[in-house]
Amino acid sequence: MKKASTTTSSDKKLQISPATKQAYRKRDRSLDKDAEAPQLPPSYWAGASIGKYYRPLKTQISLRIDNEVLDWLKSKGEGHLVRINEILRERMVSER
Repeated sequence: MKKASTTTSSDKKLQISPATKQAYRKRDRSLDKDAEAPQLPPSYWAGASIGKYYRPLKTQISLRIDNEVLDWLKSKGEGHLVRINEILRERMVSER
């Protein structure tokens, strides 16, 4: 059995906007000494990933699918079940 991956298609790099950098420069510097809520510079977050270790809970179900659709999914290579989930997730995100 193949080891489960900890990454998902939702993994994306964080982009620091110029507005965020400007807001950091204009921050209330008296809050910088708060150990409970440190004010980290935007450079600290540069290159950070969002959702890198996010793994949604999954439920096993039985699904009836047209043979033609299944053949098409399998023709793309291994991982047709993952591909079904990705297609459904894309549709869900687009309708939100």
